[in-house]
Amino acid sequence: MISKAQDALIHIMIVAATSDSAMSERELVRIKALIDRLPVFEGFDKSRLEQVANECADLLNDLDGLDRVLDAAIAALPEKLQDTAYAVAVEVTAVDLFLEQEELRYLELLRDKLSLDRLTTAAIEVAARARHRKLPTQ
Repeated sequence: MISKAQDALIHIMIVAATSDSAMSERELVRIKALIDRLPVFEGFDKSRLEQVANECADLLNDLDGLDRVLDAAIAALPEKLQDTAYAVAVEVTAVDLFLEQEELRYLELLRDKLSLDRLTTAAIEVAARARHRKLPTQ
């Protein structure tokens, strides 16, 4: 069971990063950057990141692991942090500007489990794409 909202958000990011079977270095760097930068992670003991990630991996390896991780994470989040949860998942998956089918399915599953309307999730997705866009090569 996940007891802290910060741990729940990290679980959601870890699952986002591993939804295409492997966590890339860029995804790990993004997770660490979000933990360093976002106000919701103020006071989080960064030395616990590996422990929290391992707890997430252990839960994922159980029967129905993905559903169990998401249900436990969402249950640990106050409703007002549901849009934050979706936003951090999108941030992690969008880091390489190309989403694999598995990542798209994960975001769809997460979206269905959260109490967010489609307009909110679409705005989060567009904002992430805009933040990660690069200048075209000349």
